[in-house]
Amino acid sequence: METGILDEAYRRLHRTGPEFEGWLSNHGPMAVEALVRNGEAGRVHRWLDAYLRRLDELPRGLRPIDDWRAALGDPKRAGDWLTHFDRELREHPWREVLGTWWPRLLPGIAAGATHGVIRVGHAVRALHDGGDQPQRLTELGQALGYWAARWQPVPGADGVDLGRADGPAGRHSAEEGTAERPGRTDLIDALEGLPRLPDRTGGILDRLGRLPDVPGWEASLAAPRPARTPADAERGLVTLVHRAALDYLRFGHENPVMLVHAVTAPTAVLRTLPALDPELWVPSLTAAWSATAAVTAVYAPPRPVAAPAVEPAEPAEMFARAARHGDEHVVKLADAVLDAHAATGDSRVLAAAGYAGQLI
Repeated sequence: METGILDEAYRRLHRTGPEFEGWLSNHGPMAVEALVRNGEAGRVHRWLDAYLRRLDELPRGLRPIDDWRAALGDPKRAGDWLTHFDRELREHPWREVLGTWWPRLLPGIAAGATHGVIRVGHAVRALHDGGDQPQRLTELGQALGYWAARWQPVPGADGVDLGRADGPAGRHSAEEGTAERPGRTDLIDALEGLPRLPDRTGGILDRLGRLPDVPGWEASLAAPRPARTPADAERGLVTLVHRAALDYLRFGHENPVMLVHAVTAPTAVLRTLPALDPELWVPSLTAAWSATAAVTAVYAPPRPVAAPAVEPAEPAEMFARAARHGDEHVVKLADAVLDAHAATGDSRVLAAAGYAGQLI
């Protein structure tokens, strides 16, 4: 991995804000990390030259974050959150900061159409790959700050707990009445059984706001069988990413950009697990499931179509094609399905990136 190019790219990007044009997420840090990691570092600066023209300046802070609970989800405090995490990461090891804030931020996984957690996942991977370089610590801070500023729960997810009483990560469940209920199913069947939002107008904020009115939505969120152990949670995340990637081939035509996030959000959570205490793995699965379920419910069509014929490619060539395409969503989906392919050996997932390249 050509770490110098990534750090140079981060340096250029860290003068820009986490959003632009009002509410669009800055995909630059995520895309360049994916390009460098997957052998396309030579494209990074040329890609950035074009992308940076779209971005806004780094927002200024108003006042220190004193009551973090009150400031969560307040985009007007974005500059304050960025300053807060920059200081936190100067004063404490990054794993300590991540371990403190991950459970605080996780319930708001819908933040920025899930881009908060996605950006954190890329930043954590960059730190694992290249060490505690200053630009990588800055990137983690900006990612966490963005997540905090746009913190947003998935409607109905506050009552979902995919932990089990008989596993280390779910030992509280029996006392709190959240042990497995009859009728629960596996993640694949739970995804298949998700209801769909009837009114498919508006952006993701409008759509998420209408989810509580969808019959069966909360029951569907609680449908997956609980994980018994952290290892179960990790396997559940692998299954979730794998299934969501295959579902993109059936559903992607309906909204090619937004349905990418049904894959990339749980991928980001899965990438972050090694940096977290295993006690956090089961709630991480719960949150990732809620994100994928929500994106699927509000954007996927009621009935899938047959998977399209996409020219097969080896993993390296698949990503090279995505890099040549250049769209940030195509690049990030290609990066995610490479992980899914490595974890499962299923080459069908590689076609999702090619399909996104056709659609976007």
